Amino acid sequence: MWFRTLLLQLTWRFRPRLGIHDVARLRMRVLPTDIDVLRHINNGIYLSLMDMGRWDLLLRAGVWQRMSAAGVVPVVASSTMTYRRSLQLGQRYVLETRIIGYDERSVYVEQRFTVRGEVYARGILRGAFLRRRGGVVRTAELGELLGVDTAALPVAPWIADWATAVALPSTRAEAPSNWT
Repeated sequence: MWFRTLLLQLTWRFRPRLGIHDVARLRMRVLPTDIDVLRHINNGIYLSLMDMGRWDLLLRAGVWQRMSAAGVVPVVASSTMTYRRSLQLGQRYVLETRIIGYDERSVYVEQRFTVRGEVYARGILRGAFLRRRGGVVRTAELGELLGVDTAALPVAPWIADWATAVALPSTRAEAPSNWT
């Protein structure tokens, strides 16, 4: 991932600018470091690659720079992946990233791994934004910072239901590991 991160950092300025709600497309190839013993992308690698896609979108939309200046950092709060077909060693694919909605506290992103326009895997994630000095940034505040009307893109009901169903207690509440 370090090589890809460095490459993205050096090349994002040469790719077309994007609006924050556009689909970002990042062309990639399955590398030897991406695969497991079955010679396809390891399930954990998908999540790391998705980080690259979100960073690409934020950089090319010009919002990463504003967030950094304001001391705001994105974090993944929850995610889900669905796998349809395997990506094999050496195979070319496109990672597509798009913001699909907002609620009061979170930004929801869909990411697709595609080959010739066909979806091989899809991830949905709920992201939050934190202040480097501590505290959560609500999406209304984030919208003001980035010049985005977050209320104009509400999250789909099924995604809101998913987010509620998989949520863990607040970090201020207890979360005992009881297998009952």
